Amino acid sequence: MTQVALERPALVRRGLFLNYLTIAYNVVEAVVSIVAGLVAGSVALLGFGIDSAIEVTASGAAQWRLRVDHHAGRRAHAERRTRQIIGVGFLALALYIGVDAASALWQQEAPDRSLVGLVILTVSLIVMPWLAWQKRTVARALASPALQAEATQTSLCACLSAIALIGVGLNAALGWWWADPVAALAMTPIILKEGIDGVRGQNECDDCA
Repeated sequence: MTQVALERPALVRRGLFLNYLTIAYNVVEAVVSIVAGLVAGSVALLGFGIDSAIEVTASGAAQWRLRVDHHAGRRAHAERRTRQIIGVGFLALALYIGVDAASALWQQEAPDRSLVGLVILTVSLIVMPWLAWQKRTVARALASPALQAEATQTSLCACLSAIALIGVGLNAALGWWWADPVAALAMTPIILKEGIDGVRGQNECDDCA
């Protein structure tokens, strides 16, 4: 038995633990951000909260992928289906952000200041990059593009937290209401590409056979 094969169970357990952490944090993140976004009328905060909810789905799909890792015959199927589930999440997020941000710009909807939003976005900017780095390490060790895609979605969550923080911060400090929908629109093409790649099942696993 190779060293990689011996290490796989430990890597799977670590991956599952990281996903439990991601799910727990994202539930809190989603609830706080969505409520704060609705109260303040902030496109950035609401979009970020919905992204967090999609991230919970992605983490759940990655859990499935990890739990069938020891079944070589089922690994390829789980890999493809996990990529597709995560891809759909990306597409849904891109659609929502694009429509809502464009609507906010068109109607010139100025959000209220949100201290709660600033706090949760700042915390997420610290937590999410660490989680993404940890999960990417496990994904590379398991040669799993599906888990890599889920780590990428966590990275995108970190990017969106930075963008939303800039938008919410500029609105709070300078009254630039347009900053957060413009920044959110700039992220849409990147999210859309990830969604298309996931649905098409590109970059299949090298270790799924």
